[in-house]
Formats: sequence, C-alpha cells, structure tokens
Amino acid sequence: MKRYLAAMLVVAGLAGCASTSEPNDETRGWTVEKIYGEAKDELNSGNYTRAIKLYETLQARYPYGRYAQQALMDQAYTHYKDAEPELAIAAANRFVRLYPAHPNLDYMYYLKGLVYYNDDSTSLAKWTGQDMSERDPKAASEAFNAFRDLTTRFPDSPYSKDAAEKMQRLVDALGGHQMHVARYYMKRGAWLAAANRAQDVVREYSNTAYREEALAIMVVAYDQLQMKQLSDDARRVLVLNYPQSAYLAKPWQVKETSWWKFW
Repeated sequence: MKRYLAAMLVVAGLAGCASTSEPNDETRGWTVEKIYGEAKDELNSGNYTRAIKLYETLQARYPYGRYAQQALMDQAYTHYKDAEPELAIAAANRFVRLYPAHPNLDYMYYLKGLVYYNDDSTSLAKWTGQDMSERDPKAASEAFNAFRDLTTRFPDSPYSKDAAEKMQRLVDALGGHQMHVARYYMKRGAWLAAANRAQDVVREYSNTAYREEALAIMVVAYDQLQMKQLSDDARRVLVLNYPQSAYLAKPWQVKETSWWKFW
C-alpha cells in the first residue's frame, strides 16, 4: 500500500511539473479566421518568427480547408522574407506535393524561382572577378528550372512574363560563369579543360555576349593542344560570325603576356 501511495505521489508530482512548465497558449479557443488574421498582421509588420508560429499552429489545429492551404503558401513566403531559403523551398515543395491542382500553384513555382534567384549565398553578382572555386552556379540553375516549370506549365500566369525575363538574365549569368571558369583554366595552362568549357558556352549559351570570347579561347586552347583542325575550325567560325573581332587582331601565341593583358 505504501509503495502504491509513493508511486501515485511521484506521478502527481511529475504531472504538476509538466503543467507548470507549459506556457499559456494565447491562441486557445481562437477561430481559424482569427489565427490567420493575426498571422497575416504579423507578416505585414515584419514579425516573421511569430507569423511562422501562428501559421504552423493554424495548420496543426485546422489541417484541412482553404485556410490551411493559404497558411502554407504564406509560410513559404514568410520564410523567404525572413532570409530562410531552405525553409522557404521546403514549404513551397510541400505545397506543390499536397495541392497539385490548387489554382495558385503557379505562384509557388514563381516563389521557388525567386528564392533561388535571390539566394545571397550564391548570388550571381558575386561571381564577377572571383576565383571559380568560390562560386557555385547551383542556385542559378535551380532558379532557372523553377521559372521554366512556371512558364511551361502556366504560360498565361501573371508571373510568367517576369519569370521569362529573369530566365534570360540567368542564362547570361550562367554563361558568364562558364566563361569565368574557362579563363581560370586558360591562365593555368589547362588547355583541354579550357576548351571544353568554352565549347559549352558556344553550345549552350550561344545567345549570350560570351560566344565570341569562347570561340577565341577554343582557337588558342586547341592550338596549344596541337589539335590544328579543331583550332582552325574554331577560328573559321569566329571569322565568319565576328569578322571585326578584336581577338583576330591579336597574336595567337598564348605564351605572350599581351594576350592576357588583352583579356
């Protein structure tokens, strides 16, 4: 009997500790409309942490219906505004998976593109003039893929025009990144790697401003590799497409320092 009473006292003590350690839930008894309204107000006021908590509370307490769907969309956007790209992408992907027929699905693809497009950790602007090992084009590629999904699946979406414009800027940036890598290899005498990168620019980013320089790199790199036919072919294409190219007026001996000064 004593053991039983002791056990009951322990259980009661633990229950008391648990109840006193839990903070009061101010949202207890709130309607779904009130929770959503408060979350939206917090979002608009820039109180992202509290907005996220309220959106999560809403989805846990009212997991079905239009408010739960809208809360998940807003949650993805709030993470984006709060500079939490991974959480924003996770929320957007969850929405796409749970609601593939939602009328605002196009916005989720657009938001995914924006998240990657504005990802500071791999910002396109930071590529210029930096060592190629310091930059990763993954975010730009992911942004391009998200915008491409949007424009392909929802060509009449109000977000498609802006997505298409950003896609072109992404193509230019990716081409520039490839060119930066080609220059990196050229400066280190890695001729085959340089030629391959330049060839990628000519093949995949021919509508960018880097095609001319890529052809010039191919001429020099193949010449250094003693691949005369490939070097001549690249030079022929360069002359055909850019007859006034400044690269044609320069000596093709890469060992001369004037070549790199020209770059």
